Amino acid sequence: MNFPPLNITGLPEPDKISAEHSYKLASQIQQVIAGKGGAIPFSEFMHLALYAPAMGYYAAGQRRFGAEGDFVTAPELGDVFGQCLARQVAQVFEEIEAPCDILEFGAGSGRLAVTLVNELERLALLPEHYFILETSPDLQQRQRQMLTEQLPQYIERFVWLDSMPEQAISGVVLANEVLDAMPVEMFAVDDEGIAQQLLVKSADEGFQWDYRPADGLLAEQISKLELPAGYSSELNPAINGWIEMIAQGLKKGVVLLIDYGFPEHEYYHPQRTGGTLMCHYRHHSHSNPLTLVGIQDITAHVDFTAVAEAATASAMEVLGYTTQTNFLLGSGLADLVAVVDTDDEKITKEQLAKNHEIQLLTSPAEMGELFKIIALGKGIEHELSGFAFRDMRGKL
Repeated sequence: MNFPPLNITGLPEPDKISAEHSYKLASQIQQVIAGKGGAIPFSEFMHLALYAPAMGYYAAGQRRFGAEGDFVTAPELGDVFGQCLARQVAQVFEEIEAPCDILEFGAGSGRLAVTLVNELERLALLPEHYFILETSPDLQQRQRQMLTEQLPQYIERFVWLDSMPEQAISGVVLANEVLDAMPVEMFAVDDEGIAQQLLVKSADEGFQWDYRPADGLLAEQISKLELPAGYSSELNPAINGWIEMIAQGLKKGVVLLIDYGFPEHEYYHPQRTGGTLMCHYRHHSHSNPLTLVGIQDITAHVDFTAVAEAATASAMEVLGYTTQTNFLLGSGLADLVAVVDTDDEKITKEQLAKNHEIQLLTSPAEMGELFKIIALGKGIEHELSGFAFRDMRGKL
C-alpha cells in the first residue's frame, strides 16, 4: 500500500506550549477513536485536527497567517490581489445593481476584506453588507479588531455569521483558500485493484494508518476514476453539499472560489500516484498529517471538475475558470503596475515591494499557475472580465 510516511525529519521543534496543546488534542482524538471501535475515517480525523472546538488548528488562538504563522496567503502579501479582485466584484455589482452584498467564507486575518472595501469605496460601489462566515471565535475576534482599526467608518456593514445568511443574497460570494482545508477522504488502490479507505487508529501516544475496503458512495466515486493498483489520493465528500448550500443562499450573483488545484484529469494523473495532501508548519511543508496534531495545517488540492459538476447539479452556471495569473491580468493588473519617479526614494521602495508582490502572485514557480479561480453564478449575462484574458473552462 502507498501510505504517506509517518516519520518526517527537518521540521522545527514545537515550543513547550505548542507541544502540550498538541498532546491534549491528540488525547481527545484518541478518546474519540476508542469510542468508535478503534479507528475513524481520515476525514473525521482531519476535521478534529483542524476544527475541534478551542483545540483544532483553526479553532485555537494561535497565529496562522503571515510571516509569523505557518503559511502566507495572497491577500497577506499586499493590496494587489484584493484590488484586482475588487474590480471583478465591481463588475458584478454593476450588472446586478444595488443593493449588493459580499459574503466571504473564512476571512483569515481580515486583510482581504480591508483591501476590497477600500478599493470598492474608490470605485463608488460599496456593498450594503459584508458578511463573514467564520466558525473560529479567535479569528472572528482578530477580524473585528483589524476591521475596526482599518475601516471604522464602515464597521456597521460587517456582519459575522456561523452559518449562511437567513435571507438569500444578491452579490458576490468569496472563498479564498477555503476548499483546500475541507476534510477529505484518503484512499489507496491495492495490488488486486480494490479501493481501500484510509482510517486512523491510536498507536502509543500518537496515531497510525489503518485501512478497510471502501464501500458505498466512496467506492463508487473511486471506481469511476479507473485508477491503477498502487495509486493513492483523496476525495472531498463534502463538496456537493457545500456548493448546494451556497446555491440556495445566492439569489443572483457570482461565487468566486480561489485555491490551488487541478481539473480531474490532472488531479488523478497517472504520475500523481501519492495524492496531493500536504501539511504546513512554520513555513515547512511535509506529508505527515498524523503528527503535530492541532499545530499544523492540513490541506489537499481542489478537484475543480468536481466543483463545476456540483455547481451544475445545483442549478448554477460555470462562468469561468483560469489561473491566478490570467485572472489578475483580466482584472486590471496592468493598471496597478504604474511607472513611478525613481528620484522619489519612498515611492521607489513602495514600487519595489509591489513588484515583488506581483512576482509572487503571478510567477509560475510561485502562485501564478498552481492557484486557480473558478466562477459560478446565477442570473449573470455578461462575460466576467477576470476571465477575458484566458478562460480555461474547456479543460474542466
